[in-house]
Amino acid sequence: MIAVVDDDEAMRDALSELLQVLCMECRTFERAEAFLAAYSPNSFDCLITDLRMPGMSGMELIRELMVLGSRLPVIVITSSMEVESRSEAIAGGAFAYLTKPVGEELLTRTLNAALVR
Repeated sequence: MIAVVDDDEAMRDALSELLQVLCMECRTFERAEAFLAAYSPNSFDCLITDLRMPGMSGMELIRELMVLGSRLPVIVITSSMEVESRSEAIAGGAFAYLTKPVGEELLTRTLNAALVR
């Protein structure tokens, strides 16, 4: 089960459709807070999140998962090309940091690598 957290409805829908084509189940969330309300250990196999969202940011979400002791692999997909954001996300525990628009092949490879981990 893949969780997708992004405030952009079109992005959530596109990721959901891609995951369905890859025969993967997913649940989408508009906000990080909604994901955390549904989160429990072993309920998801991977998280795909944006960084910039209203309320709790993607970085805050990653930090909160670490506080909870989560080992959930997190793939960040964002329009931010700031080196500092990338460094902070990876240092904070993100498995990968991809910039929009992300190609289907790259996302699929990254997702498969995260799931194998």
